[in-house]
Amino acid sequence: MSTSVSSDAPAQSFFHRNVELIVAILLGLVSIVTAYASFQSALYDGTMTQKYTVGSNLATEAESLYLEGNQQYVQDAQLYDRLTDLQLDTASDDPALAARAQEKYDVIYFQSVSDDFGAAITWADEQNAADPDLYYSPLDNEDYLDSLYGSYYEQKQLADDTIAKGDTANGLSDRLTLNTVLMAISLFLLGIAAVVSKFQVKVILGGVAIVIFVTAAILTAFIPFLWIG
Repeated sequence: MSTSVSSDAPAQSFFHRNVELIVAILLGLVSIVTAYASFQSALYDGTMTQKYTVGSNLATEAESLYLEGNQQYVQDAQLYDRLTDLQLDTASDDPALAARAQEKYDVIYFQSVSDDFGAAITWADEQNAADPDLYYSPLDNEDYLDSLYGSYYEQKQLADDTIAKGDTANGLSDRLTLNTVLMAISLFLLGIAAVVSKFQVKVILGGVAIVIFVTAAILTAFIPFLWIG
């Protein structure tokens, strides 16, 4: 009597039979996402350069506005000193001197005093009349100073905000570059997993690669939410 011995091997799982195909698919997926992250990094680099350029131009314009305002401030200070001298002469006991001083005062005031500075002079006169113990200068009037330097402060703030956006874009570009490096490491591990023959080694390398890739992919996905463009 003869006996038969079964030679059938244990059935392999789907994952075990198709591990090479799975690794190949993962290689393609990681490559696509890596290329996307690299592309986004380049875009943020371009945005950074643009914001820095625009911000620098705005800062230059703001500096020009400041110099213009400061020049006008100096001229108004000299003008006010001249008007003050003439105003003192109008109180002279000499009627002829007082009349000439008043005439000069009126002409200079009409020709040289701007509306904003004129309003500041009126404000200072009213304050000095109401409170003789303190001296109020029209050069310290907030509305007058705002007329001279308001445009500068607005332009300077815009320049600072634009440069800050450039800094943000630079930081996001650096993060994307780091994520690209992590994905490249994942590609490297998957590449090794694709060529080794031992199943357990394939699984370990593939698992580590997937963990690294998923982490980098999640970090990349959150980048747009950090942009303040």
